[in-house]
Amino acid sequence: MSEPSRLRNLRDPYVAMAFGGWSDAAQAATDALEHLVTTYDADVAFTIDPGDYYDFQTSRPTVALTDDGERHLTWPSTELLVASLPRRDIVVVRGPEPNFRWPQFASSLTSALRSVRPDLAVMLGAMLTENPHTRPVPVMASSQSVAVRERYGAETSQYEGPTGMTGVMSMALHTAGIPVLSLWAGCPHYVANPPNPKATLALVTRLEDVFGEPIDMGDLPARAELWERSVNELAEDDPDVSEYIANRIRQRVKEGLA
Repeated sequence: MSEPSRLRNLRDPYVAMAFGGWSDAAQAATDALEHLVTTYDADVAFTIDPGDYYDFQTSRPTVALTDDGERHLTWPSTELLVASLPRRDIVVVRGPEPNFRWPQFASSLTSALRSVRPDLAVMLGAMLTENPHTRPVPVMASSQSVAVRERYGAETSQYEGPTGMTGVMSMALHTAGIPVLSLWAGCPHYVANPPNPKATLALVTRLEDVFGEPIDMGDLPARAELWERSVNELAEDDPDVSEYIANRIRQRVKEGLA
């Protein structure tokens, strides 16, 4: 059940937001939010009515069985949940990227977040890159705000071209006077299928720095290590992938990036 009043009177709140789909390579960004939600038992405070925004043939509802054997239907929607860290509350915004009426969706979500009065909104995304899976995951930070760039070591985004709901909401929140920081993880393009716990761990680690307090990483480090070992084994069986990785590492060493 949605409770809009739960978005008020929070402790030094930040917002963390990600959308599944176009801006979420290997599901790394939404998995980072899922880690916060499950680790800190986040509760749903507000839900945007999905009927006006989703094509249910593209984002289908799901059926699951409850503990007593009853069938439960869940519709795709955008949820706002509150995760309580030791020193501050995090409003987690997650859901599939909407299919319809993006301007109205952005306006509705921005209106809900105004009641939070957050000190910062962090937009999470993930993209496919040429970075080898054996190297540290790059996390690019950008912001339109000079103050945010100076505080978090971010840059001004130079990207021009098609954007997703993550980019739309970044601009909508910035226009509404809410400081925005965008964090994008780079995932190797040759391991595009989810999950990618190494990229998820990189995003959660960066969130820890931004939030200014420790985040319980749980089994993320172990899963990231297992994922890398598994990709190593797959690469050993594929000479083309092995050669690509070796060439990329040599290039990075030559460029002084390794």
